Amino acid sequence: MRKRLLLLPCILILSALALAACGSSADDEGEVEDTVELSATTTDPADCEKLNTQEFMEQTTQESGGAAVKECEQEAKEGEGAESASVSNVEVNGSDATAEVALSGGNLDDQALEVALVKDGDQWKLNEVVEFTKFNQAKLVEVLEEGLSEPSSEADPKFAACVIDAFKQGSQAEVEDLLFGGSSGTLEEVFEGCAAGPSA
Repeated sequence: MRKRLLLLPCILILSALALAACGSSADDEGEVEDTVELSATTTDPADCEKLNTQEFMEQTTQESGGAAVKECEQEAKEGEGAESASVSNVEVNGSDATAEVALSGGNLDDQALEVALVKDGDQWKLNEVVEFTKFNQAKLVEVLEEGLSEPSSEADPKFAACVIDAFKQGSQAEVEDLLFGGSSGTLEEVFEGCAAGPSA
């Protein structure tokens, strides 16, 4: 229960970027664009392993191995993706690609991200969230506040306020580290500090 709450910010990223199937390999640039556009709205848990690399799932859930896959599948079932996505700046270099995706609706409403993809056979897969290319900090904080205030989160109000404050006061680089830092432990440090803080 607490584990799920602590992973919320990273799960929000995962929910918005879980992928859906793409087309043929005839036009790599078009396939990358289609894949990323579809990524925002899929609710099929099977897309996790089919269309995300293990590295991507571990980065966005801050879990490892099978636990990362399970977190991805759970979030896909809950269907908290974006309502629409606009993809631009697609660059393909052999079996690697990058693209920018602007999201509308969902947990990353009014944010834009640079994402990196790799081609596995004839299938493009998301491999990494690189950075925000449009960072609406106020909107991100609003989404976190809503999530942490839901009865199902069972969040202690002081703990929730502390976590929200970390995202509210952090620079873009610091928030990127919190959300996209993978297994760096940065997010856990914030949670541990917030858990200890209220009683101090």
